[in-house]
Amino acid sequence: MILSGLAIKKNLGAGLIIEPFRESALNPNSYNLRLHSELMVYEDERLDMKKRHSARVIEIPDSGLELTPGILYLGRTVEYTETNSFVPMLEGRSSVGRLGLFVHVTAGFGDVGFKGYWTLEMHCIHPIRVYPFVEICQIYYHVIEGEFERYKNGKYQNNQGIQESMLYKDFLR
Repeated sequence: MILSGLAIKKNLGAGLIIEPFRESALNPNSYNLRLHSELMVYEDERLDMKKRHSARVIEIPDSGLELTPGILYLGRTVEYTETNSFVPMLEGRSSVGRLGLFVHVTAGFGDVGFKGYWTLEMHCIHPIRVYPFVEICQIYYHVIEGEFERYKNGKYQNNQGIQESMLYKDFLR
């Protein structure tokens, strides 16, 4: 079962947190999240799952930034979220997808108990200009059934900004 927009609003402060919360971003069954003013790109031409890669930050000016096809851009949401009793899911907005911009590649599934900003894995079909603070994706929430343990100590828990891949840590176990 997916929470309605009114149920999202009703559960603010109890089962979930969205900060800052804007009433205008609430939809019938989701909430629009905004793109922060920074992006990150990997500096290495070839990536290896077992290695940490260096990345650089790119500031998106108010006049916008043109994204280049074939490059992975990591962004993050302006909004901080906590989901203590629901399963969060992230999808690109259809208006953004219709311009050929993929917002989260494969990582739209969150864990109950996640606390932090959402890192967005973005790439485009053709050049596209993006702007800071644009409503780029939407979060929605599933009710979880049965007993569960909250996500507490994952690689990305309590993040403070854009998170590059930490898959290399899995190989250290």
